[in-house]
Amino acid sequence: MKRDITTLLGGFLTALLFFLSTVGIAFEWFNEESINAFVVLVSAAIALSVNLYAVWKNTYASKKAQLQKKALQAQGLMKKENTVKPFSASKAFEDDGK
Repeated sequence: MKRDITTLLGGFLTALLFFLSTVGIAFEWFNEESINAFVVLVSAAIALSVNLYAVWKNTYASKKAQLQKKALQAQGLMKKENTVKPFSASKAFEDDGK
């Protein structure tokens, strides 16, 4: 969908450029290079906003989400802590000797 929106936007701006040039109106800053740069900028902005939304929805950052996390932990539907043991290089070499 993101690609469709940017393609539509680029097509519209290119059509507008050609229409204005046939009418005899020309802007120095409004050319194919500026249209392509603008389309890339819009595409990057859409990708950034989708990623920010995904991170926001998939973490417990807001107050409401923190309450939800506590409720899930109280019901036993979620672990209370993520217990990730740190990697120890010396332990890894000791285990190889067995």
